[in-house]
Amino acid sequence: MIDCMIIGDSIAVGTQMFWKECALYGKGGINSWQWNQMWQVLSEDANTAIISLGTNDHIGVNTRAELEKARSKIRARRVFWLLPYGNNPASKVTIQEIQKIVRDVAALNSDTIIEMTSMQSDKIHPSWEGYKRIVDQAKN
Repeated sequence: MIDCMIIGDSIAVGTQMFWKECALYGKGGINSWQWNQMWQVLSEDANTAIISLGTNDHIGVNTRAELEKARSKIRARRVFWLLPYGNNPASKVTIQEIQKIVRDVAALNSDTIIEMTSMQSDKIHPSWEGYKRIVDQAKN
């Protein structure tokens, strides 16, 4: 069993920069469907998992189904979901819709939500301080 894994998109990549010991299953710019295609199976169990998916989803992605599929692959004692703060308006899906789905999937699995604060000017990615807060919350 590994101590931690971080799963998802560019926010996951940024989070792993502040918790380097964690295994990273992520890539910048991907949506939840792409993540499920790239990581068909996760072979490791973890004490802690952090998930950042949904921010890059668009009208063509069934976000609920993809997040449920991703979550079913994760075996961890504690699972944290990063609640997306913003997304690209061209996605034709509001951030509120994505946030509701993330909250629903987390609740179905008794997982914990981490709300992102201290954002960069793009209102999508956390600032360095924001990333530190994410890691601090997941470690405690």
